[in-house]
Amino acid sequence: MGFTKIQQKLARSDSSLSIRIRVRSEAAVSFGGNAVRIGGESVLLLSASLFYFRIPREHWRERMEQVKALGYNSIDVYFPWNFHERRENVWDFEGMRDAETFLRLAAEAGLWVIARPGPYICSEWDGGGLPAYLYAKQPPMKLRDNDPVFLEHVGRWYDKIMPILQKQQAGAGGSVICVQLDNELDFYDCDDPKGYISALRDLALTYGIRVPLTACAGQGGLLQASGLAEGVVPTCNFYPHDRDPEFESKALHYREKLADLHVPLLVTETNRTHYLLRRLLSAGAKLLGPYLQVSGTNFGFTNATNNWGKPLAFLASDYDFGGMISPEGHIRPEAYEGRLLGRLIRAYGAALAEAEPAAKPAWKAEGDTEHVFGPFALGLAGGGQLVFITNGDERDKRIALRAADEGLLLPSSGTLKLCGLRSLALPVDVPLSVWGLPGRIVYSTAELYMAERQEGGTVLAFHAAGSGEIALAIDAPVASAAAEQATLEQTDRQLRVRFAGTGTALCRIRLEDGRLLTLIVTDYLKALYTESISINGKITVTLPSAETEQPADNVAGNWRLSLADGGKLGGYADKVGEASSQAPFLEQLGVYRGFAWYEASALVPVGAKIRGFLVRQGSDVISLYAGGRYIGTATPGGRSAFISAEMEDFPGGTLGLQVRAEIWGHTNFDDARLPGLRLPALKGISGLTAVTRVRDISSNWRVFQRAAEAIGAGVAEVRGTARTGKTAKAEMIDKAKMIDKTDKIARIDPADESLWPLVGFGGWLTADQRSHEIFRREFEPSSGAAAWVLHFKGLEAEARLEVNGNDAGPVRRFDPFIDITPYVTPGETVRLTVYLKRTLGQSAGRVIIYEGYAANGFTVFAAEEPQLTASAEAAQASAAAQELPLTLASGAAGWLFGRVKSSAAGKGWRVRAAGSGLKLTVFMGERIVGRLWLPGGAARPVIAGGSADSFYLPGPWLGAEGEPLSIFLEAVDPQAHGKLESLDFIPV
Repeated sequence: MGFTKIQQKLARSDSSLSIRIRVRSEAAVSFGGNAVRIGGESVLLLSASLFYFRIPREHWRERMEQVKALGYNSIDVYFPWNFHERRENVWDFEGMRDAETFLRLAAEAGLWVIARPGPYICSEWDGGGLPAYLYAKQPPMKLRDNDPVFLEHVGRWYDKIMPILQKQQAGAGGSVICVQLDNELDFYDCDDPKGYISALRDLALTYGIRVPLTACAGQGGLLQASGLAEGVVPTCNFYPHDRDPEFESKALHYREKLADLHVPLLVTETNRTHYLLRRLLSAGAKLLGPYLQVSGTNFGFTNATNNWGKPLAFLASDYDFGGMISPEGHIRPEAYEGRLLGRLIRAYGAALAEAEPAAKPAWKAEGDTEHVFGPFALGLAGGGQLVFITNGDERDKRIALRAADEGLLLPSSGTLKLCGLRSLALPVDVPLSVWGLPGRIVYSTAELYMAERQEGGTVLAFHAAGSGEIALAIDAPVASAAAEQATLEQTDRQLRVRFAGTGTALCRIRLEDGRLLTLIVTDYLKALYTESISINGKITVTLPSAETEQPADNVAGNWRLSLADGGKLGGYADKVGEASSQAPFLEQLGVYRGFAWYEASALVPVGAKIRGFLVRQGSDVISLYAGGRYIGTATPGGRSAFISAEMEDFPGGTLGLQVRAEIWGHTNFDDARLPGLRLPALKGISGLTAVTRVRDISSNWRVFQRAAEAIGAGVAEVRGTARTGKTAKAEMIDKAKMIDKTDKIARIDPADESLWPLVGFGGWLTADQRSHEIFRREFEPSSGAAAWVLHFKGLEAEARLEVNGNDAGPVRRFDPFIDITPYVTPGETVRLTVYLKRTLGQSAGRVIIYEGYAANGFTVFAAEEPQLTASAEAAQASAAAQELPLTLASGAAGWLFGRVKSSAAGKGWRVRAAGSGLKLTVFMGERIVGRLWLPGGAARPVIAGGSADSFYLPGPWLGAEGEPLSIFLEAVDPQAHGKLESLDFIPV
């Protein structure tokens, strides 16, 4: 259902909207007050990110079972729009894209689901999930805003995904407990967040979504992220340093602000360490959502680019931040910390799910408290509290805790040991009724981490580092009490268990009615690896097995290599763009992912010497060939880039040019520092110039200071303005005189340029904190050239350019190239005027002018996975035997072939590549399983988000007979040949 139709439907029946809101308030799930309630039960959510689009379908159930076994009760999952709509109106929900089956499996696994359908998801995914065809629409729409054209497209996406979520929501047979609208909108320049989020809300409600709707803030902007739209719950994403001493204060601040809105603190994303999650728990968070506890792989051309580099980064195919479960499904050490925290949360149940932070400090720490955070008290529903204390130091501490009001001291004598980088939650005055027994835990210096009601009574398991004590008050007659590896002090119904920490301590307390309370106290490691506890005091501990990475021999058989001329695909790329005078961006041609080849030519006069090539607005990977010769590779990030090349042997005439452009991925994050990092940024190139002269014209500029009001005037000196009828120069003089009167400083008459000082560009020294200057000079263009581009290299200030009195526009700091060809007559003097505004210390950089001859006649070919696969199959016929290591000449490309069967365990392989100066696009069968860029070459960007030198071959995809492995190799270092030293196959 389109957005316009939905608007009309809602407009016809305002009462239907109010009914929806009322129904939602009575739904199976509510996020209100101080708790999350599902089916009437208060639940504290411990959620792991688990993304179906990064995990083979065959592993979905296994990953869910692993998450459940590790103590988590929920998962969050994005739904990438462009994963399902590969081209406009071409939808796919089969195989790995079967979102409904994924949600059904989650419900079967007993996991609640936080559904995040966007439309924008971030997630280091191509375009943040936004289909790239949106970027090329004309007139441009405002993405992620209250723009009716954008919302019309969103309506088509919601028309596909919302019915799936509606069917799988809690209360309707599924386990989806909330639906998030957009993602971290406060990081984005949204003009109308309230209008936008309200529009998404109305769309969701129209599809019958009855569970809560949420909107998460990425940098704390609750208003900017959600618009505080009615019926939408704001949530928080926190990514602090794990040892930030002020973190609890920040979390408590947001908890208080959200309480004013009558909703709990829900943290949809944060760091993966359970050390930090405990700190969040102490602040009263009801959703603990560490991002990416289950790692995966960006299969295909789904990688993103973003600002995790300098600022440009390419996201690796391996998507792994070191969470609990590796892409292959290996359980990592941090997973046991998760299980421990999950058990603690279950042990206290609804009492913790409804807990509230103490209104004022209730405890203080004594002893060695440097870099100790807290204590923070969390009041449990039904009575009692958990006292959280955190060691932010790597060094163990000896401390004591004293109650602010009662003077209670923990321990009663001496100190307790707080291990380095450890956070504890200690029970004080907690009713034993939580576990079905009379009485209370008066206090404990050991953390309760596991509680079970078993036949005949209850068993409580604690852990401590060294000695400590547990004090109980039993509100029932005690028949007997006995301790092992501990001493027991009993006064009527008051018991104190002291343990030395030298072994597992037990205490069995038998009530007169026959019920048994068993206390078990272990060290921390045993607690981590405990599998089960028994009321008889037995504890089962299983240590994890050590994993090895021993490569197997001769996995891929005999390698074969077939070279590809200039990286061409031998006719298998599709022609997508006919000859045109200007290079079109790829999205304008319907190319949204993969490779493209621009073919063009430049007419260079005889005698002109080529000094290099200027690529205009290039992105993402640009490899340039001229006259069949490899020139170089660049990753300009949407900027222009000059690639130096001395072609002394070129005699002149028509020069054939080819650009191989690869879309690594559209940015998943909007960052104004680089053109290619803007969300609607387009890929490919917009032009190409053969440069025959490079001139540095940074010296001998005339400067006039203090013409502040003239900055950015952008009008010709010879033209009168509508406001005054005066020329711009006359206005500049008037304004300068006005400044003179204000400052009472004699100034140079701006009309007399002969008295303007002659300095280097930006070289006027001033004490002003903010200076406004006009720089002017002339240069003589070559009479035979046909294209001119100015480069303000290293510019940090604001600037605007005039050429021969014509406004050429602002000079953009992050892409400081301006094509001045339209204003230049070959052989005639060109006058440049730069209006410069800067703060003290900002550099004006240098001014370079490139002269040459623009390429034209651009024809474009493109290839995605099907075309690349066809090319690989055809290349097999000419492939020759090849041993590793191999060397590929600089600029060369080719296909490397092998065949792989699964590992002995049937779980596949992690393949590690060693080499330099090579890009690898790895196919297993017809699927891309990895894209690597090995170290070497100035063009290689930061590779972020996972392993930069390895890829994963999933066992279920290999089958009984194995699969062909086809690797498209590109040698992309102009200074050195590419080398592939080895491919090590490590069994999963």
